[in-house]
Amino acid sequence: MKFRRFSIGYRTLKTAIGAPVAIYLALLLDLDYYVSAGILTILCIQPTKRKSVRAAFSRFVASLIAILFAFAFFEGFTYEPAVLGFVLILFIPVLVSFRLTDGFVSSTVILLHILDYGMLTWGFFFNELLLMTVGFGTALLVNVYMPSIDRRLDEYRVRLEQCISAIFKEVASYLRKGESDWTGRELTEAAQLLPKAKALAYQDVENHLARKENRYYQYFDMRERQFEIIERVLPQITALPVTVNQSGLIAEFLEDLADHVHSGNTAGHYLGKLDRVKQEFADMPLPDNHEKFRSMAALYQFIGEMEEYLEIKQSYKGFRHK
Repeated sequence: MKFRRFSIGYRTLKTAIGAPVAIYLALLLDLDYYVSAGILTILCIQPTKRKSVRAAFSRFVASLIAILFAFAFFEGFTYEPAVLGFVLILFIPVLVSFRLTDGFVSSTVILLHILDYGMLTWGFFFNELLLMTVGFGTALLVNVYMPSIDRRLDEYRVRLEQCISAIFKEVASYLRKGESDWTGRELTEAAQLLPKAKALAYQDVENHLARKENRYYQYFDMRERQFEIIERVLPQITALPVTVNQSGLIAEFLEDLADHVHSGNTAGHYLGKLDRVKQEFADMPLPDNHEKFRSMAALYQFIGEMEEYLEIKQSYKGFRHK
């Protein structure tokens, strides 16, 4: 049986710190059901700041709605478990309607307090209000600190650029030789890296409350669109019937581009070079047989795809290249 490596993450540490702190605060305030403050904190600690704020809001509102239901049904009928069941039948659809289902567990905790207490007075209402404030507030406080993930994002960025560079070099080699023993490893690796990198970049977005996007997410989104073009053109290149003079011209361009795949924005420079390649391509002699014509047509289409590849990069502001 294979076991996963034992590790303690930041969320685990925050939970271990936040729960007892919330309980101690509730105890200091002499609140009834003070241990529930720890439960409310645990429920509210999320992987990102933005998710934590959303969780606190939905749970707080859901709990207030729960108190209204408790007043209407427990006070209106009786404080019995059967009434609790009837309350839940009506309460859950209301949470679904208002998209507050995340707050179901925490609001049920409040309902159980009221059921156990046997009455709903103003004093007990403020007790529950303070419990929620302590529990949710503690979770928000411990979630203020989020470790930087810039180093991991940079690692993804660099490795992705290395993969793209390697792909271009392999394509250039194929255009020169008409054959290749490339396994396509970098293509597969890039396809696996992109969704992981975008997910991590989105996590970084979620950890900054004042902004919805960041440079890393925009960067990986740009690379994803470029990679779609690379995947689209590779079959065209590998299916060339013969090697023509224009193959070397495009190979030279790709080798130069491969040496300058980075996060800076040099797309304008390479669009200019690609225009010159197109002009030289047009000045070359016309094909003298059908196979050469097919090869030239495929290469010219490849130039168009590379133009789109570079235009995507040109619209991206870019990192400061080091």
